[in-house]
Amino acid sequence: MIAISRFIAAARTSWIVLVAGIAATAALFVVAGYQSADSAPPVGLPDSAESIQAANLQEQFRDDDSTSGILVFGRESGELSADDVAAITVRAGELGDIALDGFVPPTTVSEDGTTALVAVPLEIEERVSVQAERADEIRSIAADGLPDGIEVWFTGAEGFLVDISAVFEGANFVLLGVTALVVAVLLIITYRSPILWIVPLGVVGVADVIAGIAARLVADAAGITLDGSVTGILSVLVFGAGTNYALLLIARYRDELRLHADRREAMAIALRGAGPAIIASGSTVALALATLLFGELSGNRSLGLAGAVGIVVAMAYALLVLPAALVVFGRWLFWPLVPRYGTPDTISRSPWGRLGRSVSTRPVIVAIAGFAVLAAFASGLTTLTVGLSQNDRFIVKPEAVLGQERLAEAFSAGSTAPAAVIVPAADAAEVSDGLAEVDGVVEVRPGPSDDDIAQLDIVLDADPESQEAFAIVSDVRLALDDLGDGSGLVGGIDAEGLDLRDAQQRDQNLVIPLILVLVLAVLIVLLRSLLAPVLLLLAVVASFFSAVGIGSILFETVFGFPGVDTNVLLFSFLFLVALGVDYSIFLVTRAQEEVPRLGTSEGMVRALAATGGVITSAGVLLAAVFAVLGVLPLITLTQVGVIVCIGVLIDTLLVRTVIVPAMTFIAKDRFWWPRRPELTDAEAAARGANGQAERMPDDVVDAAPPASREAVASL
Repeated sequence: MIAISRFIAAARTSWIVLVAGIAATAALFVVAGYQSADSAPPVGLPDSAESIQAANLQEQFRDDDSTSGILVFGRESGELSADDVAAITVRAGELGDIALDGFVPPTTVSEDGTTALVAVPLEIEERVSVQAERADEIRSIAADGLPDGIEVWFTGAEGFLVDISAVFEGANFVLLGVTALVVAVLLIITYRSPILWIVPLGVVGVADVIAGIAARLVADAAGITLDGSVTGILSVLVFGAGTNYALLLIARYRDELRLHADRREAMAIALRGAGPAIIASGSTVALALATLLFGELSGNRSLGLAGAVGIVVAMAYALLVLPAALVVFGRWLFWPLVPRYGTPDTISRSPWGRLGRSVSTRPVIVAIAGFAVLAAFASGLTTLTVGLSQNDRFIVKPEAVLGQERLAEAFSAGSTAPAAVIVPAADAAEVSDGLAEVDGVVEVRPGPSDDDIAQLDIVLDADPESQEAFAIVSDVRLALDDLGDGSGLVGGIDAEGLDLRDAQQRDQNLVIPLILVLVLAVLIVLLRSLLAPVLLLLAVVASFFSAVGIGSILFETVFGFPGVDTNVLLFSFLFLVALGVDYSIFLVTRAQEEVPRLGTSEGMVRALAATGGVITSAGVLLAAVFAVLGVLPLITLTQVGVIVCIGVLIDTLLVRTVIVPAMTFIAKDRFWWPRRPELTDAEAAARGANGQAERMPDDVVDAAPPASREAVASL
């Protein structure tokens, strides 16, 4: 580490590092290029899922892959007249040029006469941009020349796919712009410099672009598709983690500039001090994200792969490009608060140090009170409802949802998305009669068939992908076990939604323990201790539950959300545990540095004083960056952003500042068990009683020239 840090910071070689970084960045950009995601979020289920097996059997009934879009016509109030229906029928006929095989089925009018439905068969199209253009053309043709007062909505499978994709249209640029603005403002406030913020923001911004390219290349090699939701979260991760690493490094660099006349020597020492913490932090996050690769859902695997690659890229730019850029520009970057050599260190006057000393006087009471606060926050879990219907996933209802709600009022709620039951052809009649008796099944209609299998379309009395629809599908699957030869399969949107929910639960049950084991392993290796990692992990997990509890209350009372989406808990746990433990890593690794000079208790006070400001700034910045996810009108991302934002603030302002120090003061030297600290609290106290270096004011010790400081520290 010493040789590497000197190579990055040295006068002759820092330019080499910087130029090499720029050249590598430009080469990768030119060769691979930047491409925005042009694919919708995939279903992501494995081939073993029942709904996927049913869909594969359905392929026997058609030569071409197809989907459908549903056009819904109606007036704000009142029935449709005969002229209205005639005009709608004309519009439906003109859609033949777009429809698959040039055929559009006849218009269907509801029994109450208020709503007309036109199903448009369409060829499956993978590219989001083409889907959006086709949907706009369908809307234009359907609305052209309609009588005044008639509204038209495009919904169904294709309508929802287009509207979900529209959420992510330009999402990378929106997220990037808002995130960059938030980061710039917070960096200016943190550094109180009109210049310094440009360097870390520029480095992290380039890292974000390269992370997107690298993630796409790795995903293509692994046969994984990255959609707009993944690339959007990737930008948030890279900006959040990258700026955190930059804040930690720059804060340590600023401290060392007061102790060293040579800025390059200061950077080399800062890298040696902050580098291990950044590497441990980045490794923790990357490994935690990589656990998603063990999941069943392809969406989880794509996020895990892209996120892990992005964190590695952010860490590399923070440890290689950023320090080289900082030393090239020199001290004046900090203007007007330039850290001059020999000026008093501000650490000894830090309010965080005073807070740590106050905690040390009554650590047991403080620890109990801290965990009591977390428990009170977590009480909101009692109101938590998991699961959202298809109609409930948007903050602002798009056209597809409005159309679906209109259909639910005029037809059966599940009429536009019937479940497809695949059974042996010989059992079709028996199965049809049996399924008609299942509660929640409104209608059973015969579908296509061949000599071997037959399809039965069943209309459910529930909104698509709602918990009620899932319950009915479960009952249908249970009934099929006793009908015919028991081999019937249920497919369709509701069956896919149920399989997704179950697969997400299985992924959650697998990934969460893996994350805990990996984070614990990284902490054990980093701290060379067993007790300290367990205590740190306990605290960060407690903060996760408290964040979800607060989030649940906010979602119900402030946002008015009907529930929490199924993948929110897994993603929130992943980001909070992996990113939240970073702050404890930054604190405890600094304490490790101070223990040989001050002992465990005083070392923790000193570490809190040294890292309090920068970690608080990093936590607020990371919380703000995740809150940016709320700019997208999708409830899932908003919920992840809110929970992670709350959890990071709890980790930053309560866990790291109060609970972790309190646990350290309680455990004292046992905190490092089974390792014995180089200087125990008892030895530190004895030295202090004899008037040795540890009793000297911190600002006197740290403001001294390096040689003098080393001499004093060696006493």
